[in-house]
Amino acid sequence: MARYLLFSLAQRSIRVADVTGSRAFLRKPPVGLDSPRGFGVSRCRPSDYLHKSIVNTLHYQESLPRLPIPKLEDTVKRYLNAQKPLLDSGEYRKTEKLSQNFKEGIGKELHEHLVAQDELRQDTSYYSEMWLNTYLTLRSPLAFSTNVGLAFHLDPNPSHNDQLTRATNLTVSALRFLKTFRAGYLEPEVLHLYPEKTDTEEFKKLIQFVPPSLVCNVASMVNVYPLDMSQFFRLFNTTRLPRPGRDELFTDEKGKHVLVLRKGNFYVFDVLDQERNIVKAVEIQAHLKSILADDLPVPEFPLAYLTSENRDIWAQLRQELLDNGNEEALRKVDSAMFCLCLDDFPIQNSDHLSHNMLHGDGMNRWFDKSFNLILTQDGQAAVHFEHSWGDVLTFLRFLDEVSKDSSRSPAVTPQDQSEAVAADSCTAATRLEFRLNGAIKAGISKAKENFDLTRRTLTLRFVEFASGGRNFLKDHKVSPDAMVQLSYQMAFRVMHGQTVPTDEFCSTATFKHGRTEIIRPASVLTNRAAKALVQEPSPRSVEELQGLLADSSHYHVRLIKEAAMGQGFDRHLYALRNLSASRREALPEFFQDPAYVRLNHIILSTRAIASPLLKTGVVAPATPDGFGVVYSIHKDCLTFSISCYSVRDAQEFSQVVITGLEKIVAVLRGKPDKI
Repeated sequence: MARYLLFSLAQRSIRVADVTGSRAFLRKPPVGLDSPRGFGVSRCRPSDYLHKSIVNTLHYQESLPRLPIPKLEDTVKRYLNAQKPLLDSGEYRKTEKLSQNFKEGIGKELHEHLVAQDELRQDTSYYSEMWLNTYLTLRSPLAFSTNVGLAFHLDPNPSHNDQLTRATNLTVSALRFLKTFRAGYLEPEVLHLYPEKTDTEEFKKLIQFVPPSLVCNVASMVNVYPLDMSQFFRLFNTTRLPRPGRDELFTDEKGKHVLVLRKGNFYVFDVLDQERNIVKAVEIQAHLKSILADDLPVPEFPLAYLTSENRDIWAQLRQELLDNGNEEALRKVDSAMFCLCLDDFPIQNSDHLSHNMLHGDGMNRWFDKSFNLILTQDGQAAVHFEHSWGDVLTFLRFLDEVSKDSSRSPAVTPQDQSEAVAADSCTAATRLEFRLNGAIKAGISKAKENFDLTRRTLTLRFVEFASGGRNFLKDHKVSPDAMVQLSYQMAFRVMHGQTVPTDEFCSTATFKHGRTEIIRPASVLTNRAAKALVQEPSPRSVEELQGLLADSSHYHVRLIKEAAMGQGFDRHLYALRNLSASRREALPEFFQDPAYVRLNHIILSTRAIASPLLKTGVVAPATPDGFGVVYSIHKDCLTFSISCYSVRDAQEFSQVVITGLEKIVAVLRGKPDKI
């Protein structure tokens, strides 16, 4: 039950994918990188590190517990509970019968096969490979499907928010993160139940000597729960390459350069020297200054639009690029540590910020890169992540470290004078040029047309609820996350008079290669509370309404506990369905049930992100007729970033969510005149 501690992590996860190749990385140091302690001595300068952990970064990785496969009968029971609020009595009876037959028949056979397969794969989780495959076989444009944008707050030192200074500082801090991780000095991701006792130097000095094969068991005895860190391997030097039918993750750890995009033009320069130390910060600043001063116009055919295309179309055009003599230039793009995007405009408002970090103008992002670090003209900073290689816990650890380091230990200030970079220097910034034939030019034009069309239909709204936050809700003995989720159910009921499939993602990172499990917030109990608050003509007493809120809260917390312990139903059923499909036989009736199909057509796709260092986050809707909601639960307020296409109304939805929260707060305060 201690894994319920992942309640807090549930508020920090979005979507998930496994990391191919991570096991090899955990067995030995990557070629050409700083050797982790135990494999050699690093030659790095002290300034190359964020910190030096007493405990090796991957000390806990080997002995992480494996993700459990739930019992089939429990999965079916949870599945039916999730269907109840969505189906009428006749539909439910049909689904219940199909579920019973599945549990006693083909489902039992598939489950036993899945368990047998899992026994043979002790090095990973039972669904990691098929989950990665799902992401890599997705053919829709990444920016408008799975990628995610997360925005920093401005630097607390106002003078450090000019574009050049902040771009330099964030770049150097990102490189310090890379060096710290690859040297084995990054503090392991660990959850402490009693941090005052175990998040101490004394504990770390002791735990470092426990053998890696036993350390997680020993740590759990004192309520310390390490988290999986295998995804960090793909954070740098990684690109998702388009391939027909299924993409490929490419990582080149030898790459020493960054890719910079400005006005759709491509530049590269080395940020590590021959000994793989970080080059002087003023040298990085000089490169960026020269790029910002380059008066090169926007290309007639900006190549980056191709990464916003359908993946099969992009795969064909990439091959055309390779055949047309662009192999070396593309290799530079693919092997770059990350992509730094310098935008030539200021941010107008919060909605503009959301649009910019999710998709931008299309020509100044390489959506295939593991991450794009975005800096606008007024120093607003954001990171745009490609999602197949990892989930948001990895993103947030990176962003938190980089944000703190760049503010507390800035590499440069506006007063620093950039060092001149010799024209013949091997580290000088180089502009990449691409040879484009007629087919490629036509492809870019079509990609831009498709991008602009999608962008025009996508609405993003950022809203804040300032009348109560985490402290108020917890003081009134309800789960803040449960109340936020209830407000979504209330809002949709006001707008459309119904309950719709809803998801929330919960981290399973205390397990080896665990990623996320799905929480289904819509329940019979949220239905009762929502109806009472927004539909019933005769209001109930405050005591009755408070009881309905408490019931919804308790049930939601139970769902979080189950999901965090790997005891949800979505991942299990997904694995069984994939196993059935691999047999090349007709899918069982259970998976063909319209109720099953409907449950997985997500209308309200929600994810919570908790970091005081982040301003906001944004994702696209999971379905064309749905909403994408990223929310943060702060001490005294709640913030929401809502996305939808033209078939929905983000403005109306945001307004009724706020109204619903006002009603919830009024009930908790015992003020019936405000309900």
